[in-house]
Amino acid sequence: MTIRVLIVDDQIMVREGFSVLLNAMPDIEVIGEAVNGREAVTKVAELAPDVVLMDIRMPELNGIEATREIVAAHAESKVLVLTTFDLDEYVYQALRAGASGFLLKDASARQLADGVRIVAAGEALLAPTVTRRLITEFSKLSDTPRPAAMTQVADLTERETEVLVLIAQGLSNAEIASHLVVAESTIKTHVSRVLVKLGLRDRTQAAVFAYEARLVTPG
Repeated sequence: MTIRVLIVDDQIMVREGFSVLLNAMPDIEVIGEAVNGREAVTKVAELAPDVVLMDIRMPELNGIEATREIVAAHAESKVLVLTTFDLDEYVYQALRAGASGFLLKDASARQLADGVRIVAAGEALLAPTVTRRLITEFSKLSDTPRPAAMTQVADLTERETEVLVLIAQGLSNAEIASHLVVAESTIKTHVSRVLVKLGLRDRTQAAVFAYEARLVTPG
């Protein structure tokens, strides 16, 4: 099954470069490009891409607001944020807005393609050390635990809470299963229940939620 991608960036060289790299992959097809967030929202509605590669700093509508609108209206389209700096202050906001992960613009062709595949499969792009460092760093900027978040956590079982914490630590389903000594299918069930109970879109939002609820201590 071909993964359909929309590239959003105000720099033509970035768009063309990523387009060439991704179209060279047998399982990925770039179906469109957008030069700003407003155009991105329109093209997602028209083209229904599987993955949106989203720049953050753009004119008219930035990547954060565009991500928020896309996630709210098109749950089937996953957003993968692109950034120049690994500790860009806006990336954490993008993750909170519903992005499924992020990549640096200097990522290799393999990293870019793998990132698209991971997000398209419904996983969070949390494995790279830089992503964990970013979430940890910017969770420190959050206020004290949100009362609403704490109330929602109370709805989780002890095992579900444990799984949520491990998700926030960047573990895959297989790694969580190994850690808890249970079947991977059991972990998939727990993850699904956690997302439903907390009203979250994916594992990335679950990780951010865990930090904001202070289930995971930054650092």
